[in-house]
Amino acid sequence: MEGGKRVITVVCTGNVCRSPMGERLLAHALAAVNDLADIRVLSAGTAAFPGDNASRNSQVALRKVGLDLSDHRSRPLTNQLLEISDLVLTMTSGHRDVIELQSPELNVPVYRFREWMDVGSKEIPDPFGGPLDIYLETRDSLVEAIPSIVKFIKENLS
Repeated sequence: MEGGKRVITVVCTGNVCRSPMGERLLAHALAAVNDLADIRVLSAGTAAFPGDNASRNSQVALRKVGLDLSDHRSRPLTNQLLEISDLVLTMTSGHRDVIELQSPELNVPVYRFREWMDVGSKEIPDPFGGPLDIYLETRDSLVEAIPSIVKFIKENLS
């Protein structure tokens, strides 16, 4: 985080469900914290096609909490994106493994989104193609983790 805007990148597989929701939810939370409001939150997918919209149910799940995903367009995770990131948050340990295999010299901390949670799974399963209820559970699992992420950022990246 030397100079310039700090960047956190949230990663899933296709960048149409989990990571877009995580991106918007985390950005919303950080915007409310004075010393963290300048952090830019992005998202990408380890196997994403560029330009896809967020899934309909992801959009509905966030709309129910007052956030808009209609302008989201998917992007693949690239080395350039990793290099500008100060922190990478993945949905599963599998995503973290892919990043470490593809970019072994990466000098950026990579953790799961729920890494610091004491209860429940640290993995966030993919809701893709499931009913709205699964997307709402995914959203709630992301929301539940955000206070622990904010605490980590304050203690380690501020």
